[in-house]
Amino acid sequence: MADSELSAALWMYNDARERTLAAVDGLPANDLDAMPVGGQNAIGSLLYHLAEAQRMWLYDRILERPSADWTTSLFPYESREQDGRLTPIRGMALDEHLDRLRTAQQHFRDELAGIDDAEYRRPRDACRDQTLEWVIHHLRDHEAEHRGQIEQIRTVLSSTR
Repeated sequence: MADSELSAALWMYNDARERTLAAVDGLPANDLDAMPVGGQNAIGSLLYHLAEAQRMWLYDRILERPSADWTTSLFPYESREQDGRLTPIRGMALDEHLDRLRTAQQHFRDELAGIDDAEYRRPRDACRDQTLEWVIHHLRDHEAEHRGQIEQIRTVLSSTR
């Protein structure tokens, strides 16, 4: 990548993803679908949502074109239900969620490999004139916020054992 700012932004986003992967390292299988009292989402649903949000922002907002074929099998469910809540994703193994996150991240990096300075800062019609620079910042924040939820859910679940 020629643009050092884009490279730095992608490095920071990759770091955010690595922290998410570390947050679920060693997660007991039962905890993926468990809902703590008062919780809105299970960890598995949050992991699916993170990867699907990355797909959506990449194709619908940044590249402004339909999703590539690889996304069909990787995302068999809509990210949200009609009421806006995250779709409950149950019965998937942690490895399946981790593979989805890694695959989405790799495709994100690959698709952006040829982006130059002008394209990095070009406002996208599909996302209210926001630039790729803003989108990557938003995705890093999104990842961190949901990682915090995941860590909180893990703490609650481990305290009830």
